Amino acid sequence: MKKLNTLVLASTVALAGSAFTASAAEQTGDIHANDYKWMQFNIMYAIDEHPIANEDEATHNYLEMEFGGRSGFVDLYGYVDVFNLGNSDSGDKADGASKMFMKLAPRFSLDAITGTDLSFGPVQEVYLSTLFNWGGGAINTEGNGGGDVNMSFWGVGADVMVPWLGKTGMNLYGAYDISRKDWNGYQFSANWFKPFVFFEDKSFLSFQGYVDYQFDMDEEYSGMNTDGDYNNTEHGGAVFFGLYYHTDRFALGYGGKYFYHSYGLNDNAFKNDTFGFGGLDTTGWTHFLTATYKI
Repeated sequence: MKKLNTLVLASTVALAGSAFTASAAEQTGDIHANDYKWMQFNIMYAIDEHPIANEDEATHNYLEMEFGGRSGFVDLYGYVDVFNLGNSDSGDKADGASKMFMKLAPRFSLDAITGTDLSFGPVQEVYLSTLFNWGGGAINTEGNGGGDVNMSFWGVGADVMVPWLGKTGMNLYGAYDISRKDWNGYQFSANWFKPFVFFEDKSFLSFQGYVDYQFDMDEEYSGMNTDGDYNNTEHGGAVFFGLYYHTDRFALGYGGKYFYHSYGLNDNAFKNDTFGFGGLDTTGWTHFLTATYKI
């Protein structure tokens, strides 16, 4: 609880210090008045996805079911990934690697729950924020530090008006490892969707992306590699920049994602000479090609 109390205090100070202005969000008696939902299927191809093990060919295809919406006081985003659709022998999702990964990010509006307009300056709405990551681990063999992800994040968030980008979701979490039943650091996340070029047929180009930054993590969390370096770092993260062409039913796009010590792992993490494992490459660019059908 000490970490969560510190988290709430830090978030309040950061939000209160904002200097921009924006109109306050209107509160109505019916919290379901602006409910909506959406779903889409993305066929994706990833090139050089980090972390990369043993200089393997880190490319793979996958199907992503992406969804979100608003229902009363609940704001939801999530997706389910299914990897290696054709069961290829090449790439980093072959040979028994985890087949699926799921992210679920429900946020709970304090404005709607309390019936109070909590907006101020650029802040439009305030939330209790959660995030859950499950699955997607590497092959769980000796010496490679593999295994599925089982992480949760708990904190506060807000919808913030940012110049040019518009409404941007921002969240500050404390990270709780469900498998180890232990807190380990914090994460700041931001995401945006900005249409910026519009065509006569109502199609448009969008700039969309996100930032995930982890900090104050325990370096000793997963021990050392054979070089005597910690497998984990105190901080790391990723930033994604995407350019997409949208119609009513379809979208095509490219996204570049830069990992820096991805998932809090050092370069050469889990290097183990005994089992011939050369460690992980956790810093660098990954490229994503996407074709989307909107339900």
